[in-house]
Amino acid sequence: MKALVIIPTFNERESLPIQLAAVRKEVPDVDILIVDDSSPDGTGEWADDAARHDPRLNVLHRPEKQGLGVAYRAGFSWGLEHDYDTLVEMDADGSHQARQLPDLLARVGEGGLVIGSRWVKGGSVLNWSRRRRGLSVWANRYVRVALGIKVKDSTAGFRAYTAATLCQIDLDHVESQGYGFQVDMCWRAIRAGATVIEVPIEFVERTQGVSKMSERIVMEAFWKVALWGMAHRWDQVLRFLRLRRG
Repeated sequence: MKALVIIPTFNERESLPIQLAAVRKEVPDVDILIVDDSSPDGTGEWADDAARHDPRLNVLHRPEKQGLGVAYRAGFSWGLEHDYDTLVEMDADGSHQARQLPDLLARVGEGGLVIGSRWVKGGSVLNWSRRRRGLSVWANRYVRVALGIKVKDSTAGFRAYTAATLCQIDLDHVESQGYGFQVDMCWRAIRAGATVIEVPIEFVERTQGVSKMSERIVMEAFWKVALWGMAHRWDQVLRFLRLRRG
């Protein structure tokens, strides 16, 4: 299995070296792609220097900050062009723990999308406020009801896709960001026929840098999920009516 770990960065100069060292320790043979949005703190320059000493580290520079979803789509396209079998989403800040990466990779052969889940049995979060925990639990319940899916943690960002699954998704039309991007990709994978597997992880709130999540991104996810859900239910009604007509 030829695997690529995609790590988007924007001002992650302090945390990125720690995360890279952890990934190298746990999965030394995996390739890594840093997708940097022209970080003003020098993250991209540091990554370039590190890549000169690590043949398995690659850096993709983008001209400006355009959001998590756009960064991952760029990383997916790069990985597919370079014939990787498995493409992994992973944060630079340490919230996604490298020691759990082997657990995700070990399950890729069983499904097209493997999610590191906080809300299945054995999963957990550390250093979250009650409000943050409640928001995540509520958001995932909302997604399950709206879209009629069984995934417990569709908003999770630590996940692995098979190349075959990504090839079934029209990445150019995925415009969502943050929570919405993760739900969008999960929903598209399911509709493409992929089996989704959830592996329990321990999610740790970042201790360095500043979260990129905003109220705008949360509201974007809320409304888009509502629209996807209504479209899905309407399709179900139309299929039922066609069957009734024979």
